[in-house]
Amino acid sequence: MSPERFARINQMLDNRQADLTLCLDTVHKSQNISAIVRTADAVGIHQVHAVWPDIEMRVSGNTASGSQQWVKTIVHHNMNDAAQAFNSQNMQVLATNFSESAVDFRKVDYTKPTVIIMGNERDGVSPEGLAIADQHIIIPMLGMVQSLNVSVASALIMYEAQMQREKAGMYGKRTLDYAYCQKMLFEQGHPVYAKACRRKNIPYPTIDQQGQIAADESWWQRMREPDPNAEEA
Repeated sequence: MSPERFARINQMLDNRQADLTLCLDTVHKSQNISAIVRTADAVGIHQVHAVWPDIEMRVSGNTASGSQQWVKTIVHHNMNDAAQAFNSQNMQVLATNFSESAVDFRKVDYTKPTVIIMGNERDGVSPEGLAIADQHIIIPMLGMVQSLNVSVASALIMYEAQMQREKAGMYGKRTLDYAYCQKMLFEQGHPVYAKACRRKNIPYPTIDQQGQIAADESWWQRMREPDPNAEEA
């Protein structure tokens, strides 16, 4: 891995916000999912959640988001499962919804551990998603149209969260665990070796402070051995 690549990946890891995320509530159009995940990466969101109740939706959604190698998509079969994940991290749960209790999305404190539930364009956030929300939020609109594309709405909210967190000095401080950072450094800095490890079922090695593989001779010997799966093919 080049020094420039190593520095770039480390900068990304230093800026990841482990306690800020989105939950896509039956959002299934691939172009919307891809756009949301790209924006999540841009603002430093570590992972997004998606509630996809049926098999077809899970397959379609995973295909769309699988190309996004920097942001992991965690799939839940129902909102209750997602809620347990959010509660375990003591996150405030926000849901986009036009209700009497809804507040301007810019009035919320996003420096707290936060998950933002975004619904699909036809139905919005599901009743189950609305029920677990601590606060409903809206994006004020002055025109005739009363809703935005879900990827556009998500981007507006995510960048508001980024702005607040930047002002609070929350970027540039690594909060991700060591094992995950090592995995990302290896997979994204040494992709050929990472692919070989997965094929041969070899554990990932450690990446040293210069971005190079730190492995003993036995690891390299296993790496040099013929690929049994290739021989079978």
